[in-house]
Amino acid sequence: MASTLATPLQIAPRLDYSMLRKVAFVFGLFFVFLSPFCPDPLPLAVGAFTPWLILRLVGTPTMPAVIAYYLLSQWLQVFARAFLALVDGEPMAQSLYGPWVVNAYWYMLACTIALALACKVVLGGIQPPTEENWAAHLYWRPVDVFLIYLGSNVVAQMAGLTFGGLLYQFFDAIARFKIMAAFLLFTSVMSVGRGWPFLFAVLGIEILSGMTGLLGDFRGVFVFLGTAALAAQIKWTPRTSGYAFLATLALVVLALFWTSVKAEYREMATGGGESQAFQMTLSDRLQYMLGRVAGIVDTDWGLASKAVLERLAYVDITGLVINVDLASAEQPTMRQWGDALSHVFQPRFLFPDKQALSDTEVFIRLTKVDLLENMRGGTSISVGYMAENYVDLGFPGMLAGVFAVGLMVALVIRFFFSFDVPWMVRQGTALAYVYSICASGLEVSMPKILGSTITFAVAYGLALKFAFPVGQRWLEQRARRAADREATQRRIKSLFRGGGPL
Repeated sequence: MASTLATPLQIAPRLDYSMLRKVAFVFGLFFVFLSPFCPDPLPLAVGAFTPWLILRLVGTPTMPAVIAYYLLSQWLQVFARAFLALVDGEPMAQSLYGPWVVNAYWYMLACTIALALACKVVLGGIQPPTEENWAAHLYWRPVDVFLIYLGSNVVAQMAGLTFGGLLYQFFDAIARFKIMAAFLLFTSVMSVGRGWPFLFAVLGIEILSGMTGLLGDFRGVFVFLGTAALAAQIKWTPRTSGYAFLATLALVVLALFWTSVKAEYREMATGGGESQAFQMTLSDRLQYMLGRVAGIVDTDWGLASKAVLERLAYVDITGLVINVDLASAEQPTMRQWGDALSHVFQPRFLFPDKQALSDTEVFIRLTKVDLLENMRGGTSISVGYMAENYVDLGFPGMLAGVFAVGLMVALVIRFFFSFDVPWMVRQGTALAYVYSICASGLEVSMPKILGSTITFAVAYGLALKFAFPVGQRWLEQRARRAADREATQRRIKSLFRGGGPL
């Protein structure tokens, strides 16, 4: 496997960290040339080159593929604010929250570098796998991995309907195994070129379930697909470029469409209630979506594009937090870290009187904004873990807090990579974990990061130690039986082509 990861002579370039770094350099150059004509030249230019610096720090041959998604997704939400200023033609300092938005932009951009440094420190020295360990998943039949994926979806539904409290968190983490199953299927299909119908079936299932859910989590399957392509180091050809373009286009169109319908859809799906409980059946929700798809030509794409960009850019909220914090006479109390740690290390079955933490309540307390009309449909809003670290530690102290969060994330991933399981299983486990804490991007709060981290470490540590070896034996046995049948059929065919036994 070491030769696979580092071989300099290849017929076609491969999708790896080196290739991503080159693309990031070109991306940065483009915006550097564009920046003199923009409202915020320096923030745009520096922000555009930050991905190159991040990939320069973490781009080791054995760096888990999910780290690219983890870091670049955080950066994207920060950089989107400078791009929004370009679209609006208005400097960030002249926006609603004024100079505090500029401060928030630089603080959060520095935090992405702190996260990259943490990942470099912990994950930069992972030993490469053997060729046998790296290729183990390629021998499994796509149909068997697809069956496991379907089974994990059943587990996810059971966890949501049957278990509550602490058990729900544990089984919800186990239900994320479908991410690993999808990842393994994607890496296998893209590496050996077999099982494309199963790949497209997973894409369809995930998109459909996301578009008929409450949060529109259809984008996840595109993350799984892209991370799998990077982990498998697929050859990059003109055809691959075409597929990547189509996947990106599909993601953008789905995001714009969802943005244009989500408010009305959530109102319909929840019956106008304040909770996230569905009041409409799946068939009714699907029928509604199909009706909106039929009228897709009436979508205001310009308005939807602006709304997506504004939702993606998660800097103004931190700017608002900075504004309120500077105007407050209160001294920092480390309340955010204290609440997060007490929430995680005081389980409810031991502390039944423990108060529940609400992201929305924290948002109102730190921003002094009334959200009563904005929180309909059962959704919530958070200031995000970077803003929470600013409230506790200020700047540059918040860099230490964010670095600690990055260390925790990287240590859990390193823990998963310590198990003697196939390389792609380790990669898939890391993806399932990171996506559970990163799907909401910068909006995720520290209690959710800490809680998901501990639950995942326990659940998947047990699964990799005891459950996965059983599943691996089943997959290998199924693959051997299929190979034996194919070998027998080939012998029979060759026998009769030679005139038969008679």
